[in-house]
Amino acid sequence: DRPDHRPGRLTRAAERGQATVEVALALPVVVLALLLVIQVALVGRAQVLVTNAAREGARAAAVDPDPGAARAAALAAPGLDPSRVSVEVSPRGDIGSNVTVTVSYRMPTEVALVGPLVGEPTLDATVTMRVEGAVSR
Repeated sequence: DRPDHRPGRLTRAAERGQATVEVALALPVVVLALLLVIQVALVGRAQVLVTNAAREGARAAAVDPDPGAARAAALAAPGLDPSRVSVEVSPRGDIGSNVTVTVSYRMPTEVALVGPLVGEPTLDATVTMRVEGAVSR
């Protein structure tokens, strides 16, 4: 019996083996957590884009009496798939009244493993602006 080998004490080789097993068990959890963080960041980015689209639509509705201008402006906002966007515009009143545009976006979840767990969230943004004079053409 060696003096440094006592019951309950791991040898260096056993400690390395234990560390390898711990890493092998923890790695999938860490990777899944990282993928989840990436998906949350993508949802945050999409929410900013949806808000921007609503702002663009509200601005168009505030200055252009054409009822389709707000929808066209919101759909033209960059970064969103127009086939997944819906735009609702409140009726435009007289100059000085408010017009409201709501944009909804059904976001695709594209991150591997996490996407099917999260599903496809629907992101909404509503912006209200005061109606201004008509755009001169």
